[in-house]
Amino acid sequence: MPTITITVYGSEQICASCVGAPSSKDTYEWLQAAIGRKYASENVSYKYIDINKPQKDPVHQAYVDKIIEEDLFYPIVWVNDKMVAEGIPSLKPIYRALDDIGLNVKEA
Repeated sequence: MPTITITVYGSEQICASCVGAPSSKDTYEWLQAAIGRKYASENVSYKYIDINKPQKDPVHQAYVDKIIEEDLFYPIVWVNDKMVAEGIPSLKPIYRALDDIGLNVKEA
């Protein structure tokens, strides 16, 4: 199975529309724990992209620019090349994307 990359775009500062929500970094860590509990996750890698820092990768920089220009809610979660959550993420669409890719659920 190819590697699945989960990318979280966010900021240390909580989104103005997401008051009371966990920080992007907390969400990033929470996702790793939640996915690790449900799935055999040896083929899953995680990236955290701080939208307040310049990015070396032009693809990431272009998306950071879009987040800022369009005032998108963050954190924004991508599974490979598909955006699956914006703002306060729910696990259901993230799990659905992982299931669609064929990531194996852990045996009970």
